[in-house]
Amino acid sequence: MIKKIDKQTLDNLCAEAKQTDRQRKNLNYHSNFNDPINRMLNAVEPGSYVQPHKHENPDKREVFILLRGKMAVVFFDDDGNITENLILDNKENYGVEIPPAVWHTIIALERGTVVYEVKDGPYSPSDDKNFASWAPKEDEKESADYIRHILKSLKITL
Repeated sequence: MIKKIDKQTLDNLCAEAKQTDRQRKNLNYHSNFNDPINRMLNAVEPGSYVQPHKHENPDKREVFILLRGKMAVVFFDDDGNITENLILDNKENYGVEIPPAVWHTIIALERGTVVYEVKDGPYSPSDDKNFASWAPKEDEKESADYIRHILKSLKITL
């Protein structure tokens, strides 16, 4: 079955993301979690917090290709210091491939941001991500302050 990515699909996914507590929503294009290549649309709204993590043991690559909006991809060392960042904006930077074992997070900088995400499979919730102990967990109130701290460090204003 052909799976297209069109304006209506992005519009619908963004509307769904805005209605969730997490302010983000995935639409999987892989048929099951055992697929060796996980592919999905990921709609992310400003204020959504993705705890810094890396994909290690098992090692997995992750690719983000920006379809709409603007997103910061931020990289860290093992102590939580920002080492690098990339702004995906569809003007100069369209996407990024993140190698295994690299600490990273994503931050939507505009409403209606959508990326096409590709990651090595299979997906298993128990070992898909190694979350950084030096960053707040997703459900902790400090997560909003942490996002603001990252953006301020990068001199990015929303």
